[in-house]
Amino acid sequence: MHIRFHAAIAELPAAEWDALRADANPFVSHAFLAALEDTGCIRPDWGWQARHLGLYEGGRLVAAAPLYLKGNSHGEFVFDWSWARAWERAGGAYYPKLLCGVPYSPVPGPRLLAGTPARQRALVEAMRGEAERLGLSSVHANFLADAELAAFDRDWLVRSDVQFHWHNRGYRDFPDFLAALNHKKRKNILRERRQLAASGLRIEWRGGDTLDGDEWRQVHALYEATFDAKGNHAALTAAFFRRLGTLGATAQVALARRGDTIVAMALFVQGGNVLYGRYWGAAVGVPGLHFELCYYRGIEYAIAHRLDRFEPGAQGEHKLARGFLPARTHSRHYLANPDFRAAVAAALASEAEAVDAYAAELWDHSPYADHGQVER
Repeated sequence: MHIRFHAAIAELPAAEWDALRADANPFVSHAFLAALEDTGCIRPDWGWQARHLGLYEGGRLVAAAPLYLKGNSHGEFVFDWSWARAWERAGGAYYPKLLCGVPYSPVPGPRLLAGTPARQRALVEAMRGEAERLGLSSVHANFLADAELAAFDRDWLVRSDVQFHWHNRGYRDFPDFLAALNHKKRKNILRERRQLAASGLRIEWRGGDTLDGDEWRQVHALYEATFDAKGNHAALTAAFFRRLGTLGATAQVALARRGDTIVAMALFVQGGNVLYGRYWGAAVGVPGLHFELCYYRGIEYAIAHRLDRFEPGAQGEHKLARGFLPARTHSRHYLANPDFRAAVAAALASEAEAVDAYAAELWDHSPYADHGQVER
């Protein structure tokens, strides 16, 4: 095998890349990564520079990983700002670093696209070797699939966090799902839905490939305004949203209209029999609107289409009361300097205890009437 690093996903063969995916997770598809690069979302001045890794055997791609040189820690969702500050106070240069992950997407899934454990390990060693060759401070692999964790040896620091995922347990419809919740949670959800029904807004679910150019423009404007209102940078371009709409059933959108005007939206990505909630935006403040678009409509869609799981996005304890249960996420981190690595390892040990306790506490507050219905 020989190793190559690529400055654009377009340099790698799409069919061979996609054939290496362990499942149909849409975020590591060649088309999704190409859409990010082609539409101006991946830019060096925003801290992203593609350096995708390919392992070749006889000229054929046999293993690969989405890889980026990062000039900051924006858009990663595994926060290492404190590590960067500590290393820079010590006189080091934390950036650039290498990141194996999907930009702007805190979604667990395959990162080491390889058919065997040996090739997974070869990808990991190639990343570390490239960091050492370039004199970088670190390599990070975020939101890894469980089956990939064994590819990282003890030199890689272990980090975990908690998200909230909904699992389809063969529900016939939304009322059947509600019946599985305890009385208080079921009552609150029904009250929220009644509030929204009284608002006069018209709610609809649309496949992204059915939206026209003006509808996509309105959807993107709501996304952008929501980020701006919170003082954050809206990194995904209008062209990227429109490109998503060309990828078959990949994009799904819940819309709220007042008359013909779209006043709120929630954007989802679908693939591998899983629905992923991604972005929300609203120009009106209506009680229950966020929960309806971002959670309840997604659950209804997942039930109707017999999807296995609905992952609504990072963070948010309020999701627990709406039927989403704790799920652990995993990342691995290689820090080149051994003393720095030891110091961060000590901090992570304390953090891990806190995360474990937090996850256990969340399970104790399961919203389901019969805790035996769900498995940790």
